[in-house]
Amino acid sequence: MATLTNKPLNWFKVAPQARRHFDEVELRQLGESLKVKQLQPVLAKPTGELIAGERRLRAASLVGISELQVVITEEPLTESQFRILQLTENLHRADLRDSEKWHACEELLRLNTGWGNKDLAAHLKLGESTVTKYLAPSRCIPEVQKALEAGQVGITACYEISRVPEVRQAELLRLKLSGTSRDGLAEHIRKQKRDAEPQVRVKRISCPLPSGVGIVVTGAELSLDDLIEALAEAQKEARKAREQGLDAKTFAAVMKDKAKAAN
Repeated sequence: MATLTNKPLNWFKVAPQARRHFDEVELRQLGESLKVKQLQPVLAKPTGELIAGERRLRAASLVGISELQVVITEEPLTESQFRILQLTENLHRADLRDSEKWHACEELLRLNTGWGNKDLAAHLKLGESTVTKYLAPSRCIPEVQKALEAGQVGITACYEISRVPEVRQAELLRLKLSGTSRDGLAEHIRKQKRDAEPQVRVKRISCPLPSGVGIVVTGAELSLDDLIEALAEAQKEARKAREQGLDAKTFAAVMKDKAKAAN
């Protein structure tokens, strides 16, 4: 059962939640909008413990609003359910920091020892791959985690770094801090993998597809990784040509000219 009512600000009790950083300028802007109208009530337990809406509570306090509209839920909540409600309310907001998403997901796994990434994703209504990325910092060395906390790297960079053994992560962190993009990190990892694992190389790779279309890639000492990169590059160029309104014949001629100019 839930009840919609108004409560004074001093009625609310705030427990630690996923969000740990609050921008005062943004809070004041939110507070001014609350003065006009509170579009969304906060959510709390009958005891006053806030479940969702800490930003609205802080904003109201900053601009001198005396009370907030609140939905009071009497449904019993376990600590895990309480955290899930808080995190779900915050996860889809752009201003929640990557480090906060990581810590919140880690805490939910700690509270539910039998869960895997798939279970966590289901409860948060997220894709499993997204949850895997949010948890990537846990597989990184402390230096990477500190850089994430400081906002020097993002969750996608942590994910790329987490894919390599810990002894190589410091090198990738240095690359990222020096300005290397996420795609640049991924390419660096692929190159190291190619160098460490000798691959069978051929001059011609033929790929007959079930659709009846055949793709042939030729070159000097081609590996499977080279094929993947070549096909990705060809697809990118083909899409660009389609956007430019070129037909297949013109596209082939343009690519031939580009290849000549590069040699």
